[in-house]
Amino acid sequence: QVQLVESGGGSVRPGGSLRLSCRVSGGRWMSAVMGWFRQAPGKEREGVAALYTGGGDGVPYADSVQGRFTISRDVGTNTLYLQMNNLNPEDTAMYYCAADDATRVLGGSWLDGNRYRYWGQGTQVTVSS
Repeated sequence: QVQLVESGGGSVRPGGSLRLSCRVSGGRWMSAVMGWFRQAPGKEREGVAALYTGGGDGVPYADSVQGRFTISRDVGTNTLYLQMNNLNPEDTAMYYCAADDATRVLGGSWLDGNRYRYWGQGTQVTVSS
């Protein structure tokens, strides 16, 4: 059974930083794509960033977070991270991690949440002065 458990959300002032974590367990895949998504009230879900566990330099980011957010993974613990710097109120949302077999995600947009079957429960990020 695949499980994704997120942590690290909270409230922060504009310009602040947060790091989200997502522990992934149970996936018996040769390789996977793991990503972060967010959804603000009244808005559609947005793909934030994703990475391929098989390596490579291509890491897609949403234009809105490019240069401020960094996705990474600890191989030993299979934990996905999202380092978020210079946060602004527009970053306020529920953040979700997602993962799936790379064969299901590669070949399309890694930031398309419809390509993922497995999701975490979400963690709230609020940016406010």
